[in-house]
Amino acid sequence: MIAVQSPTVLFIWNVREELREFLWEGLKENADINLVFPDDPTEENLLNEAPEADIVVGWRPTREFLDAATKMRLFINPGAGVQHHLKPFRELTKTREVTLVNGHGNSYFTAQHAVALLLSLTNKIIPHHNWMTEGTWRTGDENAPSIPFRYRKVGLLGYGAVNSKVHQFLSSFNVEFSILKRSWTGGEELPTDADRYTPDQLNDFLYAVDTLIVAIPQTEDTEGLIRYEHLKRLGSEGLLVNMARGVVIDEEGMFRALKEKLIAGAAIDVWYEYRPESDDTGKKYPYHHPFHELDNVVLSPHRGPSPFANLERWHEVVENILRFAHGRTDFLNIVELERGY
Repeated sequence: MIAVQSPTVLFIWNVREELREFLWEGLKENADINLVFPDDPTEENLLNEAPEADIVVGWRPTREFLDAATKMRLFINPGAGVQHHLKPFRELTKTREVTLVNGHGNSYFTAQHAVALLLSLTNKIIPHHNWMTEGTWRTGDENAPSIPFRYRKVGLLGYGAVNSKVHQFLSSFNVEFSILKRSWTGGEELPTDADRYTPDQLNDFLYAVDTLIVAIPQTEDTEGLIRYEHLKRLGSEGLLVNMARGVVIDEEGMFRALKEKLIAGAAIDVWYEYRPESDDTGKKYPYHHPFHELDNVVLSPHRGPSPFANLERWHEVVENILRFAHGRTDFLNIVELERGY
């Protein structure tokens, strides 16, 4: 990529003033970087701005916008999910040199949420909270006793920005770790010792663990990766936390495993229907099986990245803009379009 003396960076949504100031502050030593924040980011206005943009930052550009952004060499998606970008960028890169990057700025919060869900599950926080709000005072173990986390065998399915932090957060517990990731170089430094697995060893990995934390991207290879028969390998004391994408775990298989008490419980932050229609009572459920009727689940409405307004998540965006302005191509979190992440 050729260095650009004065790159123009176009933001394709109405950026709040606090974030604008944060970005200006982070880039102030490079005064030749031109930040464009349209006050009225309608498609018409964005199409007018598109031809001058070297870098575009945003979530869901139209194909018409991408075609109009003829100078664009870097597109920064501030979130982790890129499934909706793959088709247009695969087509776009056939004739143009454009790099797509995604954002892992929310990985700390997501890892924190994964640990919170896990401990809520082991300590049965939800049922006891509900009993107390109903005025039921229970101090013993006759109902919903906690599950000791000590000596558990924790399996980290995926070892990217989220699960590497989960590993760090859980490293002070007296537990064993196993990690399954796409590949190993042999030189990785880990917070603790861990048994190492690759995707072709999925069954061995699942037999070796009783607490599975899933944080892998959604790709053609990972959709439906974990099914009923896989969950069975965790054992009757098995626990599951899904922070990836809903479709990574077969919905019916997971519901059956929980309903039949094939595993002890699950904490779920990602779902299967993100535009659910209201039922006859006006309630909306982001799934097709009644998970809310189960007593061994913790349900969370895809809020792992919260707090969404935290500004530190934008450091990666600032860094990638600076690298572009300095003529570098080693951007953070480059998406491999053919691989799907």
